[in-house]
Amino acid sequence: MPPSTPPASRREWILNWLRQAIATGELKPGDRLVERELSARSGVSRGPVREAIMILEQEGLVVTHPYRGAEVAGITQREVREVLVPIRLTIERFAFREIAETRPPELLDRLERLVEEMTDAAENGGSAERLADLDVAFHEAVIAASGHAQALQIWRTIQPRVRAYFVRDAPGHPSPEEIPRQHRALLSALRSGKADEVDRVATGHIETYLGG
Repeated sequence: MPPSTPPASRREWILNWLRQAIATGELKPGDRLVERELSARSGVSRGPVREAIMILEQEGLVVTHPYRGAEVAGITQREVREVLVPIRLTIERFAFREIAETRPPELLDRLERLVEEMTDAAENGGSAERLADLDVAFHEAVIAASGHAQALQIWRTIQPRVRAYFVRDAPGHPSPEEIPRQHRALLSALRSGKADEVDRVATGHIETYLGG
């Protein structure tokens, strides 16, 4: 069920609700997204619902079929192995190497805070969604700080599907305690400034998504 009172931007509210429902499996691959039904459930008019569905389609979380309308898209292990992971490796190996050279203190401080939040969430029963949000924030911060606008744009295109896979579909993603440990290792490698070490740790971390 949707959360209570929508904020000022009804489109953003319904968009966030649908993203969350897809990521957690409340809305499963193949489930249809019918505007009038979502409008009735959420209390949001059909215009913002329609706009939200269009954004979700752009993010790859929804697919629209002629005569059938919109439905939740699945994410296969093959897509992860042959598309999402290779794209991530290309973008993030570049970004992590760039940051290893410059090591901006403000970024390293931010990454430290994110790792601490991950640790707190893992130790206190934090949800998979919360850990996924922190995971995404860590990687996006590094990519953004690398200064390559196109890399960030590509990352933001695939990020919703990466996050949804992590929360919903991954067959062997790390335990909650492993998530901060891996990101602590990434941060330590960045602080070392050793490009080969950064590349090794980043590659191993991203390939975790390959599962079994």
